[in-house]
Amino acid sequence: MLANAEQLLPGGGVTSLSLPGGVRKVIARGKGSRIWDVAGDEYVDYLLGSGPLIAGHAHPAVVDAVQRQAALGSTFYAVTEPILRLAQRIVDSVPCAEMVQFCTSGSEATAYALRIARAATGRDAVLKFEGGFHGANDYAQMSLFPSVAATYPSSQPSSGGIPHALVEDVLVVPFNDLGQVRAVVEENRNRLSAIIVEPVQRVIEPVPGFLQGLRDLATRYGIVLIFDEIVTGFRLGEAGAQGYYGVKPDLATYGKIIGGGYPLAAVAGQSTLMELADPGRRGKGDYVYFSGTLNGNPIAAVAGLATMELLDDAAYKRLFAAGERLRGGLQDAFARHDIAVRVLGIGPMFQVLITDETVRDYWGMQRADSVRLKKIAAAVFQQGFFLSGDKGYLSLAHTDDDLDRTIQAFAVAIRSQSD
Repeated sequence: MLANAEQLLPGGGVTSLSLPGGVRKVIARGKGSRIWDVAGDEYVDYLLGSGPLIAGHAHPAVVDAVQRQAALGSTFYAVTEPILRLAQRIVDSVPCAEMVQFCTSGSEATAYALRIARAATGRDAVLKFEGGFHGANDYAQMSLFPSVAATYPSSQPSSGGIPHALVEDVLVVPFNDLGQVRAVVEENRNRLSAIIVEPVQRVIEPVPGFLQGLRDLATRYGIVLIFDEIVTGFRLGEAGAQGYYGVKPDLATYGKIIGGGYPLAAVAGQSTLMELADPGRRGKGDYVYFSGTLNGNPIAAVAGLATMELLDDAAYKRLFAAGERLRGGLQDAFARHDIAVRVLGIGPMFQVLITDETVRDYWGMQRADSVRLKKIAAAVFQQGFFLSGDKGYLSLAHTDDDLDRTIQAFAVAIRSQSD
């Protein structure tokens, strides 16, 4: 079967996922915190579909909701009751959300959010952060993983096929450097339509005052502030990063959790901005086309609603406690072998970096010892833990025993690589 994958799919995969040690797997099924490949091998899963499965695989409430909706119809290219309920849930939960529009992927959501910002301001340039991930659209692929240090605010394409014009229209600065942001924004204030940022960039938390500083600059110069909450939305609490850090953007993008493991994403924000996507405005210069065959899919909507119903205060408390338990245990496992590490993350997210420096931005992550970590991650994978060596996620299905066994697996791997 793996041979077929190599012949049928570029690189043998459907995403950019790279497993430790170059391992290839074809997955057959998942349940709770576990997945099984077609050979029957079992793994504790820390990828969780790249984050949407915060309830774990095949949660009974999600499965039941999907089955009931599937019997009623899969898609209609029209408004349905489930999507209205999900929109209301987002508006009730998210500080910036006065209106919502749905699409299918996070890449679309960030592209649409930037389009709205350009239409609203009449400006073309956008500011993003070096190493910040906003999907696969052309704007997002600028300086996603640059290979050489930039002369800020110059950007570098991270994919072939990116229009050369975007080098001029995408300005890049380092995350957590408000001074650099301020200098670039002030110099380009008449060109900038948007500042787009992951409030937690991959697993790097914002330093105190950074997000508020972005808010202040955007307000001062009439720039649209966009929080990419595709990862943090409904993961750091009902109000996401906006609630956790107390900073409200103009627009925010959502995905992963709101679809409960099915393709769904959204842009939410101020009604004055969102109304630019009203089809009744077609023909006006600032009308923003925002449509797609599967936008607002009812099966994805009920999966998201069923997932979000599980996320009460007690659930978030469990998720945060699990994250602290795992990160602390991994930190201790490395410390016992005198290996300097930073186990980054917040809430139910984690990533190990072998480094002795405080990591504040993309280049701080790049300076970590990735070669040594990959060897350790490969040894952990071989013990039955499905992880990539990069960012990992926790779910409500992960037990204390799962976490303790994971920490022990790292301890064994570290010891084997230290001998």
